[in-house]
Amino acid sequence: MTIDQIGTRALLNAERRLKSARDMGWLYRHHPAALRRTQDIANRCSFDLSELSYEYPDELSQGEVPQERLARLAEEGLFRRYPRGATDRVHGLLQKELSLVGELGYAAYFLTVHDIVAEARSRGILCQGRGSAANSILCYLLGITDVSPDMIGMVFERFISRHRGEPPDIDVDFEHERREEIIQWIYEKYGRERAGLCATVIHFRSRAAIREVGKVMGLSQDVTASLSGQIWGMSNKGADPDRIRELGLNPEDRRLSQTLRLIGEIIGFPRHLSQHVGGFIITKGRLDELCPIENAAMEGRTVIEWDKDDIDALGILKVDVLSLGMLTCIRKAFDLLAQHEQRHLSLETVPQADEHTYDMLCRADAVGVFQVESRAQMNFLPRMKPRVFYDLVIEVAIVRPGPIQGGMVQPYIRRRQGLEQPEPFGPALREVTRKTLGVPLFQEQAMQIAIVGAGYSAEEADHLRRSLASFRRMGTIGAHRDRFIRGMRRNGYAQEVAEACFAQIEGFADYGFPESHAAAFAMLTYVSSWLKCHHPAVFACALLNAQPMGFYAPAQIVRDVREHSVEVRPVCVNNSAWDNTLERRADGTLALRLGFRQIKGFREEDAGWIVGARGNGYPDPESLWLRAGVAPATLERLAEADAFTGMGLTRRDALWAVKAISAPAPLPLFADPLDGEGGQEPVVTLPQMHLGEEVVEDYVSLRLTLRAHPMELLRPSIPGLTPHAELATAPLKRTSVCGLVITRQRPGTASGVIFLTLEDETGVSNIVVWPKVYERFRRIVMGGRLLRVTGHLQREGIVVHLIAERIEDLSHRISDLGHPMDEAVGITQPQADDAPRPARYPPRAHHPRDQAKRLFPSRDFH
Repeated sequence: MTIDQIGTRALLNAERRLKSARDMGWLYRHHPAALRRTQDIANRCSFDLSELSYEYPDELSQGEVPQERLARLAEEGLFRRYPRGATDRVHGLLQKELSLVGELGYAAYFLTVHDIVAEARSRGILCQGRGSAANSILCYLLGITDVSPDMIGMVFERFISRHRGEPPDIDVDFEHERREEIIQWIYEKYGRERAGLCATVIHFRSRAAIREVGKVMGLSQDVTASLSGQIWGMSNKGADPDRIRELGLNPEDRRLSQTLRLIGEIIGFPRHLSQHVGGFIITKGRLDELCPIENAAMEGRTVIEWDKDDIDALGILKVDVLSLGMLTCIRKAFDLLAQHEQRHLSLETVPQADEHTYDMLCRADAVGVFQVESRAQMNFLPRMKPRVFYDLVIEVAIVRPGPIQGGMVQPYIRRRQGLEQPEPFGPALREVTRKTLGVPLFQEQAMQIAIVGAGYSAEEADHLRRSLASFRRMGTIGAHRDRFIRGMRRNGYAQEVAEACFAQIEGFADYGFPESHAAAFAMLTYVSSWLKCHHPAVFACALLNAQPMGFYAPAQIVRDVREHSVEVRPVCVNNSAWDNTLERRADGTLALRLGFRQIKGFREEDAGWIVGARGNGYPDPESLWLRAGVAPATLERLAEADAFTGMGLTRRDALWAVKAISAPAPLPLFADPLDGEGGQEPVVTLPQMHLGEEVVEDYVSLRLTLRAHPMELLRPSIPGLTPHAELATAPLKRTSVCGLVITRQRPGTASGVIFLTLEDETGVSNIVVWPKVYERFRRIVMGGRLLRVTGHLQREGIVVHLIAERIEDLSHRISDLGHPMDEAVGITQPQADDAPRPARYPPRAHHPRDQAKRLFPSRDFH
C-alpha cells in the first residue's frame, strides 16, 4: 500500500510516541488526579534489572565440583601441551588464572566451552577459539585455543577482569558446513527450555531504506532499484543527489525530495529482530522463565528476545558458536591428504617455520589463503616479506581500518625495510613494542604501555582500553590523558615522550586489533599457506568443495591452480562425484577432477543416484537415465555442462540425444536398454560450436571454463594492449590493459579511491582509480564486466599498479564470442565486489527484440 492509497486507513494522528511530562500534563490538564495516581503507581513499582535471577549450569561431572574439574583438566592439558615440562612462567600464568576464575565463579563457563569443543572434535569437526580468549593459558590448556604463551604476551586482563564487572566472552569457530551439528547438540544436552540463541537488532541501511520508503511513497520498482543500485557496499549515506540526476530524475521534485528526506531519517532505525550469528545463552533453571523464547526463521533454531547488549547489561554468560569456511577447507584438505598421500595431519602437526611457504607468501602467491588473499593484503605481502610466524600475526592485524587510519602502516614498513629507526621511548617501553618495531598495533600493547610507562594497574589499563574504544562517542578520554601523562612523568619520561606515547595509542583507539585474535587467525593463515605451497591440488580441491567461502570465485581458483601446473579435468558423468575429486596421473602427480557441484542448479541427490548406479560406466545418455532414474531436466544440465564428452558426444550431440528422452522417469516394464523409452531419432549431423560459443556456454553452466579465456579470443581485435603477465617488465610509461573485472573495492579507509583487479589469459592486473577519474567514468567502473584501462604504470618491487587515466567499457565485445547469453561471462563474487549488484528488477524491454527475450528466455543464468 502506498501513501496515495492509504486514505482513511491512516492513523488519526502522530501521537504514537512516549510523551514528556509536560505533554502529559497538558493532555490531562482537566484530570490532574489521574496523573497523580499514575505517579503513585510508578513509585510503587520498584523492580530493577539486577533483581533478575540467573544461574549458570553447574557442569558437575561425577560429583566433581567445577573448580576442581577445571584445575584437573588444566593439569592434564599441561602434560599434553608440554610433554617435557612447562616453564615457571606457564605455571605462574595458570595459577593466576585459576585463582581469578575461582574468585569470580566462572569455572563452569570454561567447562561448558571445553565440553562443546570436545564434542566437536569427537565428531571430527575442526574448531578453534579466537578473540580475547586466546589471551588465556586456561583456554590453551583446555584445547579451546591453539595460541601458546610463546606466541604472544597473554594479557589475561584483556579477557577477564575482576573490576570490569562483565562476564568473559569465548568465541569458537567451527567448520561452516557442520556447525549446525554442534548447535543441535547444545539444544539436546541442555534442552530448549534452558538454551537459546540471543537476538540481534537489524537496522536500516541505505539500500533497505530506499526500497522501503520508495515503495511506500509510490516510486516504481525500476526507480527504487536504480536508486539502490547507486549505493556502494554497506553505505549509510543515503542517495546522492548528483547520482539521482545521472539517472534522469529531478531531486527537486516534491515527492522525490520528500522521499530522499525520509530515507535519510530512517537510516539507522531498527528494522527487525533477527538471530545472533551464534551467541548461546544457557541457564541452570528454565530460560523461558527469564525471557520469552520463540522459534527462529531457520528450522531447528530457537531464540530469546534479548540481544547482545541486553545480555552484557544483565551480566549473563554467552557462548559464541561461530562458523568459519576456512576450517571446512582445511579439514577437507587433511582428509584428501590422508586419502591420497597417506599423510595424517592436524592443525597442531602441520610442519612449522617452512621456508618455502614463506617464500610463496613473499611473492604474494596467496589466492585462497586465509586472511591474506584480498587485494590490499596481497599488495602488502611483498613489502612485509614475512619470514616467521609473528610476521603473519602482524600481517593479519595491520591491513585493517585502525592501523591504516592511525597512520601506522607506513612507519612500520619503513622501519621493517630499515629506512628509519623506532622512536626512542626508553628501554622499558621498547620491549613492549619491540616485535612491532615501536608501532603499537594491538590492544594488549596499549594496555602494557599504560602499565609499564604510566604505572597503571592491569585493571586500570583495561579500563583505559575500553575508554579508548568509546571515547569518540562518549567523550571519556580526558581524565585518562591527564592520568597517563602524569604517570609517565612520575616514572621519569619527558613531557614530549609521554604525549607522543598517548597520541600513538589514541590514534588507533577505535580500531585496535587484539593480538590474541590476530595470532589465532595467523595460525590458519600459515596452515592454509602450507597446504597451498606443498599440496596445491589438494588445497584447490578442498577450497572448491568448501564453497561458498573466501574472496574468489571458482573460476579464479581454477585458473590459479592451473598456473601451479595442476591438471584440471572437466565434469564427466563417468568419473565425477558430487564433490571435486583428485585423480592420480601417470607421472604420479594429482589431477583435479571437477565435480557435479560445479554445475549450476544441479542437485546433490541426483549426483548420488548417478554415482550409485554408475558401475563400470554409462555408454550413452539413455543408459544413465534408465539406471540412475534422474529426470530429463537433469540430463539437460549435464549436457549443457559438456559432461557427456567422455562418451564421445559434443555438447550439441548430447543435448540432441537428451531431448529425445521425453518421459519424466523410466518405467520398470520397459527398463531394458535394448528396448529403450527414448524416441528413435534420425541420425543428424549438427553444426559444430566454435570456441567462443563453447567458452560462453561453459560460463553459463559452470561459471568457469577450461578452454580459453575470453580475452585470448578477443585480443586480436583489440589492438594496443599489454598482456598482464608483461606488466612486471614493461616500461614505466602510459600503458593499456584489458580484462574481466574480478574484484572491485572501495575501502572506507582509501578516501574514495577505487581498486580494480582485471583478469586476462596471462594473469591479473591491479588498477588504481583516483576519485576524479572515478567521477568521469563512474558508470563504467561500477557496471563494466570487460574494461580497457589506460594509465601510467607504477612498480615497487614486485608490486605493479596501473594508475587509471581513461577507462572504457568493452563489455559489449563479449558478444563477439558468438553466444547470445554472453552476460554470464564476468559475473563477480559479492565478497570481492563492493559495487552494487545488478538490479533486482531488470529494466523494461522497449524494443520488440528485447521484449521477445523477456517473454521467452532460453535460460536463467543469474
